[in-house]
Amino acid sequence: MARNTQVAADHNAPPITQILAKFVATHPSKGWSDAVDHEAHRTFMNWLGCAVGAAKHEAADAALAAVGMLQPAPQASVLGRTDKVDMGSAALVNGITSHTFDFDDTHLKTIIHPAGPVASAVLALAEHTKATGRDVIDALVIGIDVSCRVGNAMYPDHYDRGWHITGSTGTLGAAAACARLLKLDVQQTAMALGIAASQPVGMREQFGTMTKPFHPGGAARAGLMSALLASKGFTASPKALEAPRGMMQTVSTKNDWNEITGELGQRFEISFNSYKPFACGIVIHPSIDACAQLRAQGVTPDQVERIELKVHSLVLELTGKKEPQDGLQAKFSVYHGCAAGLKFGYAAEDEFSDEVVTRTDMVALRRKVIATVDDAIDEASADVTAVLKDGRRVHVFVEHAIGSLQNPMTDAHLEAKFHGLSDPILGTAQTGALISACWAIGKAGSVADVVALAVPRA
Repeated sequence: MARNTQVAADHNAPPITQILAKFVATHPSKGWSDAVDHEAHRTFMNWLGCAVGAAKHEAADAALAAVGMLQPAPQASVLGRTDKVDMGSAALVNGITSHTFDFDDTHLKTIIHPAGPVASAVLALAEHTKATGRDVIDALVIGIDVSCRVGNAMYPDHYDRGWHITGSTGTLGAAAACARLLKLDVQQTAMALGIAASQPVGMREQFGTMTKPFHPGGAARAGLMSALLASKGFTASPKALEAPRGMMQTVSTKNDWNEITGELGQRFEISFNSYKPFACGIVIHPSIDACAQLRAQGVTPDQVERIELKVHSLVLELTGKKEPQDGLQAKFSVYHGCAAGLKFGYAAEDEFSDEVVTRTDMVALRRKVIATVDDAIDEASADVTAVLKDGRRVHVFVEHAIGSLQNPMTDAHLEAKFHGLSDPILGTAQTGALISACWAIGKAGSVADVVALAVPRA
């Protein structure tokens, strides 16, 4: 059977793989502002707290049981646990736990959760190689820049096709960060990116299951392995990202090359990172914020006849689960998010537990949420009206939810979030010491102290 093998492609793309490889391998240490460096420390601390907090989740148990069958050598630590496994498995499991609660960071322009793949790979490698804290922060900034710039170039087409962009670009970010940590030269770094380009991870169909947090974990492991292979002479196409049949043109029809090359080494995407105050999909946050504001105004669940919610169509596409059956599904239910915001005034991990999600009062309350699409409303906003049984209407419009770039979480907010995640695992005193170590990691001679504080004491 004859077939047409001609597919539209850009045959004149700039040498993106080589441009990024040169940036990763040669950009100077701390070659950015103090503000960028501080954001890197915030990103690292937020990622670490999320990973520790989910250490006892059943997803972590299952992942460790699986990698244990490989009989891995004890090279790196599993955060929040006493287990030690090989570097690749540590990157995998820590990547899984850092995203299990959906409580991690978000690069809002692309909806990438950048630290999960990058930090998970970097810390596992750094622990084994005894790298300095400065090397870790440098690798984190540069790896996240690679991941998010590639995401900028492909979003939204790549995401709309069904790819989980955190995993697909995270593999590249993890490879870049590990190449930097290993001090690979430009050619070796290009090979690491090329190898990673054949391993994009994750489809959006998996949202609401354990496989969603597998995506950043799988990306971390794949990126780390790509750098290790490249360090030993393994080869790949020198045009693996931009070629007509390379990664980017294969997985997306939109490829804005200027998003990668523009101000490279001058503007750092980690500057645009945000952090979640609520443990769920980012597009639910404005609705939770609005319902929490209703509660602060004195509206109680027993007074409510119905909650009229107006949101962008993307919100219902991503988080339109009306009857979530467990906590993982509830993280993609704007209905449960609204109920949690009104009932509790916040929505941390406990408010997305299986017990809370299946409670009779919560089921009844979220069934009072009537959601409609209004694409005149930005996807980062929400319009909420509580219609009370006495006929009153109480209205709240949230343009920018807490945690957004316009309404960011402070350092104190991040520390409080970290305590909420880590105290049940490590205890309050050890968690406090770990937070202090995270703030100082850029000056640490090694990551050993941070890792030691991030695992339970015998």
